[in-house]
Amino acid sequence: MDKGKIFVGQTNGNYLIRMSGDVRVTLCASLNHYVESIFGHDNVTSVLVDLLETEGVDSTTLGLLTKLALSTKRHYGIVPLLFCENPGILKTLEAMSLDELFRIIREAPVASDNTKTLEELPCDNCDEEEARRSVLEAHRLLIEVNPQCEPEFIDLIRYLEDEVSKQS
Repeated sequence: MDKGKIFVGQTNGNYLIRMSGDVRVTLCASLNHYVESIFGHDNVTSVLVDLLETEGVDSTTLGLLTKLALSTKRHYGIVPLLFCENPGILKTLEAMSLDELFRIIREAPVASDNTKTLEELPCDNCDEEEARRSVLEAHRLLIEVNPQCEPEFIDLIRYLEDEVSKQS
């Protein structure tokens, strides 16, 4: 699998997040910061996530996509679009109930010149405490959206909660 990369862009309140390769927790601080920056704007008209070149995503990435979808709906009343053709990723999105949060399009969109303006999201270095909090939030959100996932993530959540409380 190719190393994961995240590209982002914005034009007139239309936000695009394109992921490629194998997107893992190491990119999640950058993704989390970008997602949070979107919600500092009043003019958000659409949010699109492009997973067409994505080979894999981990549970933290899925949790941040959950955060993006929930916040987009809450702040702007918008259901974000998600493009994905990969059967394995589509199955994972459905298993985690993300198909209830996004309008999933299972084919590539018509080509657009807007993608030329995308910038690669730099890999933000974050300290261990910030990483723990981000991973914890992502997994709590996955359980909030799909409580059936709790057995899969409860041990990780408890461990991270213990670690976070030790730092406080």
